[in-house]
Amino acid sequence: MQLTILDRVDRVADGVLSLVLRGAGPLAPWEPGAHVDLALPNWLTRQYSLYGDPADRERYRIAVRHEPLSRGGSEYVHLFLRRGRTLEVSSPRNNFPLLAAREYLFLAGGIGITPILPMLRAATRAGATARLVYAGRSAATMPFTDDLRSSYGDRVSILAEDEQGRPDLAALAAGLSPRALVYCCGPAPMLAAAEAAFPAERLHIERFRPTARTFPPNTAFEVVCARSGQTVHVSPEESMLTALTHAGHPVPSGCREGVCGSCELTVLDGEPEHRDDIGAPANRMYACVSRARSPRLVVNL
Repeated sequence: MQLTILDRVDRVADGVLSLVLRGAGPLAPWEPGAHVDLALPNWLTRQYSLYGDPADRERYRIAVRHEPLSRGGSEYVHLFLRRGRTLEVSSPRNNFPLLAAREYLFLAGGIGITPILPMLRAATRAGATARLVYAGRSAATMPFTDDLRSSYGDRVSILAEDEQGRPDLAALAAGLSPRALVYCCGPAPMLAAAEAAFPAERLHIERFRPTARTFPPNTAFEVVCARSGQTVHVSPEESMLTALTHAGHPVPSGCREGVCGSCELTVLDGEPEHRDDIGAPANRMYACVSRARSPRLVVNL
């Protein structure tokens, strides 16, 4: 974790605050699509996409929407967090990387604009053809619209749903260039519509919440911590993350829902049962939700 100072707090739309976090020295580098874990003073850790310029090594910029059904993170940020506060921030992680292409279609819904902003900037700087379709409940709730219009002109379509309705993703898919990649971040209905409209091999999405899926009943298994030699029993009623923590092997964690990647572990032996929404790399797993297909896993702890 890195120590930062909350340098600025600005209201950028109804219910949305922009936070500028300034480091004491150069901050860890990042690329478009990356997010950080922000440790809040109320003991909660939450994940937020970086929306600034990766070339700025002095500041991280994030935006936080106040969610009425918040689990305590966004409510604390909006009601209690003040300029000048020291905050711990993780090094950036990127589960939503921007792949090289000659053309892009970016789709953003609401606060999902945050990871898309640096992607759009990087794509246009690289000389790619890029278009953004940005939707929100109303114009007042959509941050950064003025900057987008002034910087990108007619390459950006801004749709307030209470005035213009939702974007026609089927029409966008019908007119999509065969060499274009599609990047989408937003609420679950938008992601589902994008998955139905665009070819899976060209669509890249980031989720704020896990998809509803059904898994086999939980079974017990053992985790061998290779560095200490300790074997930890994981019962059907607890997560691997919880069992390791209780056994004295705490693993960094954030969302505890399989969407942020902060609890990634290296698997040295055994077969994990992946239940995350990220797509775990080879020989990796996320301890907050994933379990084991084999009776035993060996991990690099």
